[in-house]
Amino acid sequence: MLRRSGSPVVGSDLARRLDVSRQVIVQDIALLRARGHRILATPRGYLMLDDRPLASTQVACRHTSLEEMEDELSTIVELGGTAIDVVVEHPLYGEIRGLLMLKTREDVRSFVARMRASGAEPLSRLTKGVHLHTLGAPDEAILQKIREALRAKGYLLEGQEGGEASAPV
Repeated sequence: MLRRSGSPVVGSDLARRLDVSRQVIVQDIALLRARGHRILATPRGYLMLDDRPLASTQVACRHTSLEEMEDELSTIVELGGTAIDVVVEHPLYGEIRGLLMLKTREDVRSFVARMRASGAEPLSRLTKGVHLHTLGAPDEAILQKIREALRAKGYLLEGQEGGEASAPV
């Protein structure tokens, strides 16, 4: 089911479809991971990653409003990228990472709607808007277009020319 879905599947939905408990799903996911399957637990459910190599990079960004966050994430996905995560550097806890796995405009809309509905704040609130994103894309050319668009919109922190590392994930 995870392989066919291509998008996150909520564990309780899997349990209901398979007529088992949520705990059975948690244990089975652990077993699948132990066998080498790449399965992420995202805020929207379990996601099975395929084996296609992606180009990836980490970019430093800054924005201060929820509207800017939505625009930043939409820019990434509309150009063919995936917003894999968000990272902030906390003075006490160190690095705090939130898994995003946003691939489509609908993913972004849903994420922002859930944030608004829950009253949650973006992690970047902890750092006056400064944060890192790990981005994935089918190739480096798409990552470059994303960097250029983020720079043009004023979200990309300057001084990053050539500073991003790209590698398969």
